[in-house]
Amino acid sequence: MHFEAIRPDEIEKRSFEILTKELEEDGIILPEETAFVTKRCIHASADFDYAKTLCFSEGAVGIMQDLIKGGACIVTDTNMALSGINKKKLASFGGDLYCFMADEDVAREAKERGVTRAVVSMEKAARLDRDVIFAIGNAPTALVRLHEMMKEGILTPKFIVGVPVGFVNVVWAKELFLDSSVPYIINRGRKGGSTIAAAICNAVLYSI
Repeated sequence: MHFEAIRPDEIEKRSFEILTKELEEDGIILPEETAFVTKRCIHASADFDYAKTLCFSEGAVGIMQDLIKGGACIVTDTNMALSGINKKKLASFGGDLYCFMADEDVAREAKERGVTRAVVSMEKAARLDRDVIFAIGNAPTALVRLHEMMKEGILTPKFIVGVPVGFVNVVWAKELFLDSSVPYIINRGRKGGSTIAAAICNAVLYSI
């Protein structure tokens, strides 16, 4: 172990070189069409488990790219992910970024109904007259409500980035979409988070 003198603008490039080399040393070969997404998740977390647990529906990356190029918006369940996703890049394609979790009407309704703000946020997002990519990094109840609205015929999400982190209903909520007709990028298991949701969105944005 030694200190590397690296220019600030070269740090990200060097990080990707290191993680790519370590993947190769471990004999892990990522599919070419999804490797850049998985690598950005590893880069954001320093966790190589994403090479094994990140799941992509057929043609997922291309579908998400086309949605973004077509002006789709992204709805996320945390202000942290809202801050981390590249708004300027998304806006260059005509898309907007939303998080309704801190909205007063959402908090009030959630309290009155005895449900999470994530549930009400997803219901509010369903009323957007836009193509929506849902980027869920924190609340499994957001995924559960999205799945319920699909079954109720209220909403058909265009795309799901499902990477909530935690212990309560997290694994189960992610599994709901693995056999659905909705295109997805989902991380199986307990790991994930707002940072990973943002990393996935940015990976796809930067690839266009």
